[in-house]
Amino acid sequence: MSHLFNFTRNAFLSFVKDLDEKTADYKGEAFNNTIHWHVGHVLVTAEGLLLGYPKQSANFSAKYNDLFASGTKPADWPSEVPELSELVKLLEEQETRINELSDDFFKQELPFDFMNLKTYGELFDMLLHHENEHLGKMKAMKQVANAGK
Repeated sequence: MSHLFNFTRNAFLSFVKDLDEKTADYKGEAFNNTIHWHVGHVLVTAEGLLLGYPKQSANFSAKYNDLFASGTKPADWPSEVPELSELVKLLEEQETRINELSDDFFKQELPFDFMNLKTYGELFDMLLHHENEHLGKMKAMKQVANAGK
């Protein structure tokens, strides 16, 4: 399982590390959010679903949930938000934590209802899809941002 996760996460991180803040914070008319938001969203979603963030995980500030959870948007952000470099660092640390989860963890039944998924392994598979979907959207957003330059 971790080989595919590492491949996915590394593709995601390679894309993000190649961005400048201006491109990451550009919001095209056709999009609800920015690339910056998508990066943080991938972080908080994986942490929340696999590690119980923000109640059971203190690996980063609970305020990130207010910035990047589903239904949030940059238009509502306060003046200070974490820079991309901070999100990259947290995603790299998260990759290590997720890789340390045991096979027994992934076999456990979920203690909550989520999209008809039964185990943490099934949830993990969905998170890989989720991360790839956001990467695809971010690539399209970068093309739009670069076309406007």
